[in-house]
Amino acid sequence: MRVKENHQTVHRLILDNGIILLLVENPAADLIAGRIFLKNAGSRWENQDKAGLFHLLATVITKGTETLSSVEIAEKVESVGANLGADATSDYFVLSLKTVSSDFPVMLGLIEEIMRSPTFPESEVELEKHLTQQNIRSQQEQPFNVAFKQLREAMYEDHPYGYSILGTEETVTQLTRNDLQQCHQTFFRPDNFVISLSGRLTLEEGIKLVEQTFGHWEIPQSELPSPQVVSLNHNPTEKITYQDTQQSIIMLGYTAAPVKNADYSVLKLLSTYLGNGLSSRLFVELREKRGLAYDVSCFYPTRLETSQFVIYMGTAPHNTTIGIEGLRAEAERLCHTELTPEEVQAAKNKLLGQYALGKQTNSEIAHLYGWYETLGLGINFDIGFQEEIDRITPQMIQEVAQKYLMNPYLSLVGPASAIES
Repeated sequence: MRVKENHQTVHRLILDNGIILLLVENPAADLIAGRIFLKNAGSRWENQDKAGLFHLLATVITKGTETLSSVEIAEKVESVGANLGADATSDYFVLSLKTVSSDFPVMLGLIEEIMRSPTFPESEVELEKHLTQQNIRSQQEQPFNVAFKQLREAMYEDHPYGYSILGTEETVTQLTRNDLQQCHQTFFRPDNFVISLSGRLTLEEGIKLVEQTFGHWEIPQSELPSPQVVSLNHNPTEKITYQDTQQSIIMLGYTAAPVKNADYSVLKLLSTYLGNGLSSRLFVELREKRGLAYDVSCFYPTRLETSQFVIYMGTAPHNTTIGIEGLRAEAERLCHTELTPEEVQAAKNKLLGQYALGKQTNSEIAHLYGWYETLGLGINFDIGFQEEIDRITPQMIQEVAQKYLMNPYLSLVGPASAIES
């Protein structure tokens, strides 16, 4: 399959062992970037008592193989100025690579060895567990993170989206090298890979390299596990944490559509209109005109299952009540008042402009198309999403706002005296 968009041809094919290969030929610079996604992986596949497993895996998978130590891996990467890393999210796991073209075959071989035979040295596992626990404790001291944590837990309860990708101090303590080995054995298999490449590499060269490097990796007989299935109950509540802080953090959270829902593009446009940049509605109305907010914005993460639409504000403690009212009023305004065509067009221009700017480098291109494939959207999504944004009308925005932005969860963090009053 070939898809051409914005003068870039995206090649897609499936190798005999199930690996999906995406390739964009981009000879402008003598660089190649790669992303290797695991489609079925991430915190949605974790049991609650193993929360943080995939994050820990990401931190230690590059710390040793059957033939290379952590230091030797680092030396191989740094000696040619390459970049190599791993990351875990709720919906996928990804390894990243960027190097000059001449070093790409060697670096691809290195990443195959890391994926195929990691050893998870006990000392490295314990070190990364300790660092992760420090990170968790640090977040507990940051009001924004405290507010988001209690909002996320209230909205998702026992669903994997309800706990941090880092896990908790308790779950991280209990994770073992054996857990990592079992996780690796279960999820690292060719029929679970999406390899996305962009740079000075022809399709023929890319196919040959990937087949030479990964083609001998056979599909195991076992079935891939399914993610956890946990039903969500929409039951808006208020969660409060008292902290002696310089400002109150206010968050309103609304359950929102997953990425494959027809309302996704409208909610992305709404998020841009409300909270993206210095010209956004929340910034202009609540910060510039009324002086209520130190910081105000919103976010709507892309999720395979039910997502969340969050608007938030950091404000002086004595403005807590009026800040809550201001955020609610801006959300409900969208339900009762149609935006003007000019407001909608301005939001479209901003969203599509930033979307185009996010596809400039080889790393961005490799990540974006691999991400589409991993989420099951297909590489045609790149074109379809922009077309959907163009078709959005003020009436569609109001209908979607009425559907999602009426009954929020509330999360508050701040001084007890200000919140109780």
